[in-house]
Amino acid sequence: MPGLLILLAALALALATPGPAAAAKTAGAPAAAVKAPTGTHAHSARPASSATTTEGPIPVPASGVPPAGRRLSANQVLAIAAALPKMRAVRAEYRGSYGGAYLKGPFRWQVSYFSRGGKKEIGQVTIDDISGRVLEQWSGFQVAWTMARGYPGAFGRHVNAWYVWLPLCVLFVLPFINFRRPFSLLHLDLLVLLLFSVSLAFFNHANIYASVPLAYPPLLYLLARMLALLRGGRRHARAPGPLRLLIPAPWLAIGVVFLIGFRVGLNVTDGNVIDVGYAGVIGAKRVLNGGRLYGSYPTNNEHGDTYGPVNYEAYVPFQAIFGGGATWDDVPAAHAAAVFFDLLAVALLFLLGRRMRGPTLGIALAYAWVAYPFTLFALESNSNDTLVAALVLAALLAASYRGAPATLARGAAAALAGLTKFAPLALAPLLATHGLREASRRHRPRDLALFVAAFAAAAAVACIPALSHDSLHTIYERTIAYQANRGSPFSVWGLYGGLGDVQLAVEIAAVLLALVLAVVPRPADLVGLAAACAAVVIAAQLGIEHWFYLYIPWFFPLVMLALLGRFNDPASQRPAAASEPARSSLHAAAVSS
Repeated sequence: MPGLLILLAALALALATPGPAAAAKTAGAPAAAVKAPTGTHAHSARPASSATTTEGPIPVPASGVPPAGRRLSANQVLAIAAALPKMRAVRAEYRGSYGGAYLKGPFRWQVSYFSRGGKKEIGQVTIDDISGRVLEQWSGFQVAWTMARGYPGAFGRHVNAWYVWLPLCVLFVLPFINFRRPFSLLHLDLLVLLLFSVSLAFFNHANIYASVPLAYPPLLYLLARMLALLRGGRRHARAPGPLRLLIPAPWLAIGVVFLIGFRVGLNVTDGNVIDVGYAGVIGAKRVLNGGRLYGSYPTNNEHGDTYGPVNYEAYVPFQAIFGGGATWDDVPAAHAAAVFFDLLAVALLFLLGRRMRGPTLGIALAYAWVAYPFTLFALESNSNDTLVAALVLAALLAASYRGAPATLARGAAAALAGLTKFAPLALAPLLATHGLREASRRHRPRDLALFVAAFAAAAAVACIPALSHDSLHTIYERTIAYQANRGSPFSVWGLYGGLGDVQLAVEIAAVLLALVLAVVPRPADLVGLAAACAAVVIAAQLGIEHWFYLYIPWFFPLVMLALLGRFNDPASQRPAAASEPARSSLHAAAVSS
């Protein structure tokens, strides 16, 4: 398959070649990511060598005398940093800037440059105390955003290695290759889903000016593809036939079991916990102890309370069983929760596929999840993003049934997904109106009322731990207001600036799309619902200020449901065996002719 070979070659080149910014750091990442005085972090992670202290840098006054246990003095490291061309350029841009020396761990120094009045940190240099060698030098947004520095293993650890990532890419597309139709659109769809890997490779090499724009072409393609499926469904286009797998479904099921074992083993032995998972554990401890859910988070995760209450409540059983969470290095509950969320998503995909087209589709969807490298990326980072996907899938599974209990379950799942991370709230209109067009006029108001009642009841119960200690104003300020007002270089809006009007237009378009798809005629089956939900989620992600690869699992299972759910179950395509009278008639006809 030429397209796959080209993509793998591009990925290998991107994974092996460091970006321009990577020259600013050496292979030895710092012992701990230091939070910049003026920086904010939407996601942060402990680098691979995170066993050492996480304390911030200790200021040292200017002096020619080395501190106790040090070889270099503050004046010497200030002189080393001042001689760097990058720092000279930064200081020339900010007149009146000044520098300060800090102790950073047992064997390193940090020199930070600040704008006039100390309002903004504009440059940062890390120097080895023994050799006097410059280990890192950063300017621009990479000063405040340590996650933009490409520290090895900061997110997902060894899943980013080419010998893990590239085989997963091959395994992901292999069962769905149809050599009889090499130019099948499904092949292109799968390659586009892998195209995010090129952007990630540049991110891992600290080349944000390449990684950020490269994330948008696949997002735009997938949005257009989902909308095209909805349009084709309204025209009652001919079904593409049975789902033909290169690898038989029983063997694919064995592959699912093997890959699950690989993923869980890698999480236990190699996975790291980013701030998102740590925040879930902190919140769970507060729920268990009857404390306030929002405000006064630890300084190393001060904005960990930016998520909905369901996010923290979901970690409660794992915190109660596994404990820990006193420090960032002691969060077994975060690992257990991430593994459970992942297995739940696999199970829900199998059940959805089985209900839609039979066991073959269920196995294919489960395999797609466990083979897709970005779902492993989320699992290895021990984030909460798979929980979002699982709750949305639960809402879709409830939508596959009819009756009042199913409607209630759909409404409750929609509320829980929206109160985990707030973006899935955009799916509420779609999920509320699903099936109304097919229902009788007498039942439509009842079905809609049941959904709204279940949504409101689930939301109210989920908010009890938060509202017991915090006001709505506090919760709003710590969550939605903070997320709406923070800056981030991880989108074209934040990276380039000056695009506020365009960003607002994209955000309005996403809202309108969610409302329009909820009311206009669309395919009434789960394929149509999955495609519509995927389109809304992707449209919402296009307009946000902070986009990251952990958000791909939000829409990935919906996209796969829409792409593979169009195909019929191969078992249903087999011609039925002729009955005995029919065979006798055929034989008689042959003799008489």
